[in-house]
Parts: sequence; structure tokens; C-alpha cells
Amino acid sequence: MQVEASIALNELDPQIAAFIAQMGKGWAQHKALDTVSFPEARHIAEQVRAPWIQGGPQMALTTELAIPFGEDTIPVRIHRPIKDAGALPALVYLHGGGWTIFSINTHDRLMREYASRAGICVIGVDYSLSPEVRFPRALEETIEVVRWLRRHGGEQGIDPDRLATGGDSAGANLAIATAIHLRDAEQPQAVKAMLLNYGAFDTDCHNASYERFGGPAFMLGGQEMEDFWKNYLGEDFGKRLPLACPLHAELSGLPPAFLCIPNCDVLLDENLEMEKRLRAAGVDTTARIYEGASHSFLEAVSIAEVADRALSEASEWLDESLRR
Repeated sequence: MQVEASIALNELDPQIAAFIAQMGKGWAQHKALDTVSFPEARHIAEQVRAPWIQGGPQMALTTELAIPFGEDTIPVRIHRPIKDAGALPALVYLHGGGWTIFSINTHDRLMREYASRAGICVIGVDYSLSPEVRFPRALEETIEVVRWLRRHGGEQGIDPDRLATGGDSAGANLAIATAIHLRDAEQPQAVKAMLLNYGAFDTDCHNASYERFGGPAFMLGGQEMEDFWKNYLGEDFGKRLPLACPLHAELSGLPPAFLCIPNCDVLLDENLEMEKRLRAAGVDTTARIYEGASHSFLEAVSIAEVADRALSEASEWLDESLRR
């Protein structure tokens, strides 16, 4: 196992390895997350991630809104890259973090990158986190954001007929689950495209890619991912509910999908399997495998060429998909 892990480490892109090392130094300055409360863990995560959201594109307008949801509200952040361009297509973006940590703040640069590169609005959803709130709350909130944009997007300079869902890791899970739900709710045109960045699609945390690429040297480990799943699903862990584990859902009739797949990621196998199942279901699927890239590698855009390329390729695809 140690020999295998050493060989796998040699596959990392040097710039991504530098990113992971710098991130590791940031985490080392704080208490281990499993020794603190969830609110404190989220505060630490924002501090560690803060250097990586600096810089990047400037937006013409950024708006903070609270979308009604029953007796509560859903905080969203809308990035608009262009002034006076009429109603723009939009990407509803769901941040990663195992449904447990991270926020629209930790992923703000990623959202601005997509907005600028694709020339679209990007709406970040600050969905409720687990384990305080479990499945399906975050999914229900995301669905409501899409429905709200369908009704009120025009008021924000957004074309309600050209919406994509997207996200990374747990966020990619929410993105495709939202599209599945809306398809089944007889709203097949609500989502026009899906951007799926190294998604968490299944609760199996013991496959070959976990064995090969698990641990802090690759950003995410098997036990960590299993804990995230348990936080999210609670008593439903292991049931493989289709909207929680979309690898086991009916995938036909979904909108076009772009899968960003790093080849040094614990989630590699399930992302390759998702690509296979989407194609088998007749879904228009584009998949790009990024050599030497790890989980979370897109956040290294300030120092890593592979992250810059992945963002550009996905943004070009978004532009084409939402302007058809």
C-alpha cells in the first residue's frame, strides 16, 4: 500500500503538488477539524481557503439576495461580469465541502472565473449544511433557487430559459440531483446544462481510486469522505437513494453534461462510471480527464496551468451550451 501510494504521488502535476503542500501548511496552523465543533471547523476552512480566492476576474456587479424558502431564506450571491448586456444565461453553482464545510466565500473565485470566462451570470447558493440539517434539505433549497430564477430571473438580468446547474464534489452531486428532480417534476426545460466537477456520486468509499489516491497528499481521504456522507445522510447512509447517490438514478432525459475529472482523485472511479452511465442513457456528455490533477484542483487556478485550462474548457462548453 505504501509503495502504491508513493507511485501515485509521482503522478501529481508539480504545480498541483505545490498547491496541496501550501494548503497543508494552512491547515497545520489550526486545530484538526475532527477535534472542533462544526461551526469552528467552517470558520477554520474559510481562513485556510482565503488566500486562494484572492485575485481573479472583477465583476461588473455582485448582488447578495435572500430567496424565500418556507419560513426561512436561502442566501445567494449573483456575479454579473458584464454591464448592460441584457438578460444573460446563468450557472447556479453549488460549492463542495462534503455538504458539511465550505461556503460561497470559499468558492467565490471559482464562481467569478466561470462568470468572466463564459460571459454568464453565476449564482452561488449558500445552502444549509450537515449534520445540523441533513438530506434532502440542501437539495430542496437548490431546487427552489432554480425555480425562483425561472420566475424572477429577469428581474436580475438573467435569462430564465437558459439556466445551468453546476458544482464541485458535493456540489456536483446537488447539481445533477436537481436536474433529475426537475426532470421528474415535468420541468424538463428548467435546466439546460450540467457542470459536474469531480462529483461525489456514490457512497462507496472503498474502491480502487480510494485505495490509490486517498489521504491528505491528494486533498481527500476515504474516511473523510465517508464521514461527509454520514453527515449528509444520517440514517439514510447506505440506502443509495437516487437523489442522494445519483450514480444509481435513472439518468435518461437529462440535459447535456460536462464532467471535469482529475485523474489523481479518490472520486476518479465514480466519475468515470458516471460518464459511462450518462452516455448509456443517451445524455449528451463531454468528459475531460486532467492528468496530474487532484481533488479540489480548480482552486489552484492562480498557480496551476492545468486548473486554468480546465476552467477555460468548461467555460467554453457552458457558453456554447447555454447559447444554443
